[in-house]
Amino acid sequence: MESTTLKIIVTGGHPGDPECGCAGTVARYTELGHEVVLLYLNRGEGYCGGADLKRCASMRTAEAQKACELLRARAAFAGQYDGRAIVDPSHYEAFRRILTAEKPDVVFTQWPIDRHRDHRAVSTLTLDAWLESGKSFALYYYEVAEDTTMFSPAEYVDISSVEARRRAACYAHASQQPDKWYPKQVEITRARGVQSGFSQAEGFLRHAESRRVMLP
Repeated sequence: MESTTLKIIVTGGHPGDPECGCAGTVARYTELGHEVVLLYLNRGEGYCGGADLKRCASMRTAEAQKACELLRARAAFAGQYDGRAIVDPSHYEAFRRILTAEKPDVVFTQWPIDRHRDHRAVSTLTLDAWLESGKSFALYYYEVAEDTTMFSPAEYVDISSVEARRRAACYAHASQQPDKWYPKQVEITRARGVQSGFSQAEGFLRHAESRRVMLP
């Protein structure tokens, strides 16, 4: 790990996505004193269990903030609407401004062929911001249970020591019924652990044109 403090951004389509794919890595980074921001494309307006949809944004924002508190990270929101992601010139520019203002050293984002449209949208917006920045930050992709396909990580982070915090951050998103998807994510991290020689690991793929940073 670099001796200087890093600024890390994890972009995700919805509250809960960065936690699902990267909570262990975020916990490792913050333990080492690095600054981490979870940047959500929207506030989860489209689903919050059986609650009235009018309550979803506030409920899921609160869940995201709780998760970030557990991870010692900060929550940020890009202002789009759950299930209605827009990728056009004005939204490229708006997202680029948000990301640029954070001055990241490293950005993790979702896999560009995930099943969910919002995942694909945030991945595309992040890629464009990276290109427009002159590839100024390192760019890595992560995976999430049920939505990510055809993903073959090349770098791994040992999350064995932070599994409790990882689980707590994911379960902070109570409206998303984590009992249904968290065990599937654990299956992934155990499989990545087998591949990398750890008990549990999160796997990442660095963009081929990205500079490399040491993962925690």
